[in-house]
Amino acid sequence: MPRTVAAPPSVSSIPRAADPDRRRTSASVVLRSVLEHGPVARSTIARLTGLSPASVTDYCARFARAGLIREATAPRRSKGVGRPHVPVDLDDSRFVVGGVHVAVPYTTVALLDLRGRVVAERRLKHAGAVEPGQVLARAADGLAALLAGAPECRALGVGVAVGGWVDRDSGTVVAHPLLGWRDVPVREVVGARTGLPVHVDGHARALVNAERLFGRVRGSGSVLHLFVGNVVDAAFATHDEVHHGPRSQAGAIAHLPVPGGTESCECGRTGCLQAELSERTLCRRAREAGVTDGVNPMHVVAAAADGDRAAVALLVDRARRVGRTVGLLLDVLNPETVVVTEIGVLHREDCLSALRETVGEQRAAAVLPSSFPDSVLAVAGGSVALDMLYRDPLGASPEAN
Repeated sequence: MPRTVAAPPSVSSIPRAADPDRRRTSASVVLRSVLEHGPVARSTIARLTGLSPASVTDYCARFARAGLIREATAPRRSKGVGRPHVPVDLDDSRFVVGGVHVAVPYTTVALLDLRGRVVAERRLKHAGAVEPGQVLARAADGLAALLAGAPECRALGVGVAVGGWVDRDSGTVVAHPLLGWRDVPVREVVGARTGLPVHVDGHARALVNAERLFGRVRGSGSVLHLFVGNVVDAAFATHDEVHHGPRSQAGAIAHLPVPGGTESCECGRTGCLQAELSERTLCRRAREAGVTDGVNPMHVVAAAADGDRAAVALLVDRARRVGRTVGLLLDVLNPETVVVTEIGVLHREDCLSALRETVGEQRAAAVLPSSFPDSVLAVAGGSVALDMLYRDPLGASPEAN
């Protein structure tokens, strides 16, 4: 599917609000326009956003002083007389955000630039019990090490993405049964360790924001993201807003019943979606089939690439199961686009084809793999912080910190 590039929502289409909210919205659409269209003339930003040229010039001046944007080197001369148009573009050389993604077997720490590109990345394998204080301290120290290796960059903040039930407003992991975490004050712990602003969200919602800002579906009116790892959850965005629900409980689909499911779930039932589709289940079935003797799902992908028919069958079957889940969510939410993060779909055309065939020919074109196949967990963490920057550039910029 060709990439869609669209302007951010016009300010004139947004209901009038209190002046601080309106300024925040105006700043956001200006910086988003630079991200999406840069190098871009200020006059073009004014046309795209509905803001006055004077307002655009003022916001661009503030962003330039903060080091978020810069003037492009080659001015574009207008057709008539007068000064040439000097376009502006993001300055992606000065600042980074830290990204932390806590998975069941390991934590990913990374640095991302303002375009959502991974500058540095490291995986920290969990050793023994996944005690939250220890895991978060190691993550903070890992970020410090990455920053020490990039002395030319300044960190604007840290984004932390985790599966399970994550309350964005309080920065708390309310419950993550696979990690055994409950009411973990992630924002408080990581903030105290790093001294940086910290933002926390669920990984499916984080990846919707990544797609919305940097991915192939930028400009789509509504996007559903389905994350299928050890944790299985979903997130839905419409009109540039991700749905969180009361205390950020939206997207909890782990215990949806799967017809004909046989896997025992930790909740005491049989055939729950997460129990059927989790990477733990895939690896156990791979061990039973003699494909691998470990717990790393990428070993199953590698075996399939080497021609192991049992591995191929396991991955394609899992993709079809994911396709049935996508079809159900399409029926309920009817999004314009569905993005799927699942290892088979990310790395094998036969798995993507099996998923789309299961969804059905009429809706298959709307189903895409993640835009970040080689760095999805790093991007998930960093996008939590980048989303805050692009939603409130004046509040999250270096001038504000």
